[in-house]
Amino acid sequence: MLMQRRKNENTTATIAADAVVCEEATLEGSITIGPRCIVHPKATIIAKDGPIVIGESNLIEEQTKIINRNLPGTEGNSPLIIGDNNLFEVGSEFEGKFIGSNNVLEAKAKVGPLTTLSNGCTVGSSVHLNAAERLPDNTVICGKDYLRQHARDKPAHQGQQLDFLKKILPNYHFLIKSKKHA
Repeated sequence: MLMQRRKNENTTATIAADAVVCEEATLEGSITIGPRCIVHPKATIIAKDGPIVIGESNLIEEQTKIINRNLPGTEGNSPLIIGDNNLFEVGSEFEGKFIGSNNVLEAKAKVGPLTTLSNGCTVGSSVHLNAAERLPDNTVICGKDYLRQHARDKPAHQGQQLDFLKKILPNYHFLIKSKKHA
């Protein structure tokens, strides 16, 4: 694991040795990034109102914003927990307090601080959610009318894409280097 301060003295990122985090990404606050995660350049992760803990094998693409933001009147410093195998596509935003595993936020999808995603959910392109609810497992929301369906299977795992990006990103971007602890 790596402990590194970035941008200001209040930022501490703990990054797994086999995670790939581009230097052009913005990391602010107390952030833990788990094994096999990929954080693209221009992604933004801000632990504004408490730490952010990102699980294993998450793919966070360009212009994605993940922000731990508390609602007015709520107690601060509660962590934002992100499970495993989630895909945050280009320009998506997540400000909730919890996202389970195997979820997909498609391009420009937005999930506000009132909404929680369980497991296997897909939030379609340009869908904006901020209702006080926890989406049931395998919920798919898409289209301009925000149609809801129940998927039979969880979204496909991004393992091959993670492996490809782990090889190709270092060729084109500077990475935050992992330091071995004795």
